[in-house]
Amino acid sequence: QLQASGGGLVQPGGSLRLSCAASGITFDDYTVGWFRQAPGKEREGVSCIGSSSSDGSTYYARSVEGRFTISSDNAKNTVYLQMNSLKPEDTAVYYCAAGYRAGPWAFMHIATMQDAWGKGTLVTVSS
Repeated sequence: QLQASGGGLVQPGGSLRLSCAASGITFDDYTVGWFRQAPGKEREGVSCIGSSSSDGSTYYARSVEGRFTISSDNAKNTVYLQMNSLKPEDTAVYYCAAGYRAGPWAFMHIATMQDAWGKGTLVTVSS
């Protein structure tokens, strides 16, 4: 139902844009976000955007705030994560997920609020 794409190899300081496209669901009633998991580390929430039927508020982890921007194109049923000023510590597999009418904070921190997951896309930041 969710397809993540856009990962790749980028040098430190570079940029990438990840896309999360949905089929079978519409984002009108879903909070959609990104999580990442680096080798040997636990999965962490990165960012999410509330559904268009709510206020569409956004949430960012402190580690990416000011560098990453999440946005939604409801016509294309796609959510984007623009990642700028990438650092080696951003290296991870990035997953998109969706939660039905989930509040942004709850979606990022409570596993039962995440209803659907896509396969990950690898982001490698290295010189």
